[in-house]
Amino acid sequence: MDSWSKLGIPLSIESFEPLTREQIKRAHDPAFVDALLDCEINNGFGNRSAAVAASLPFTSGSMLAAAQEALRNGIGAISPTSGFHHAGYDFAGAYCSLNGLAITAQNLPAGTRTGILDLDEHDPNGVRDIINHLGLDIPLVHGRGSPATAERWLEHLPALIASTFSDCDVLLVQLGADAHIADPLGGWLNDDQLRRRDRAVFETCRAMGLPVAWNLAGGYQRDATGGIRPVLDIHDNTLIEAGKVWL
Repeated sequence: MDSWSKLGIPLSIESFEPLTREQIKRAHDPAFVDALLDCEINNGFGNRSAAVAASLPFTSGSMLAAAQEALRNGIGAISPTSGFHHAGYDFAGAYCSLNGLAITAQNLPAGTRTGILDLDEHDPNGVRDIINHLGLDIPLVHGRGSPATAERWLEHLPALIASTFSDCDVLLVQLGADAHIADPLGGWLNDDQLRRRDRAVFETCRAMGLPVAWNLAGGYQRDATGGIRPVLDIHDNTLIEAGKVWL
């Protein structure tokens, strides 16, 4: 948020309520939720930190609030969060403790058709687990390729969005920075291709009249001092592309 504030793009920063356990349990096993929030089992970071547990109703709550705002304004909203898609119905892992994507879909108004476009580098196994366990009708697309297929994938992305999510009321999108070709845990899109990926999402959804709620997802690059400036640069570019389409 500090990095974004220096871009000169107008942002309206809104408050929201943290999720209740009841809301979280609409997507997760109730016993798992209680054990996780009571620090009786390991979270997605492999520890039982009370600080992490206290943050979880807020991170997933931010995603829900973004989706609600996107539905309200008809264009989109941002949740500056990550750490969702590897959390399954009754398990956490890989830096993900609760699945804010599935939780959001389960807490929007009845009848809301929610789609999930996961453009993080890694497979959304937790989302898929919850969809299968609860028998949910949520279209899910995971975008991943290689440097050799990147241009063809980018060319096809608008049609993929239009064909998969045409009947959705809101689209939850993870715009992962770990798809960058230099990311140590990912790597297949360069700087320009990442920007075009994000632009394609925003332009296609705007043309469809499909509201978008997006978050940050993965990103693991470091600079020479160990800082996260390379990841922030990618997130800055995503906001710039959103601003070009939304404003």
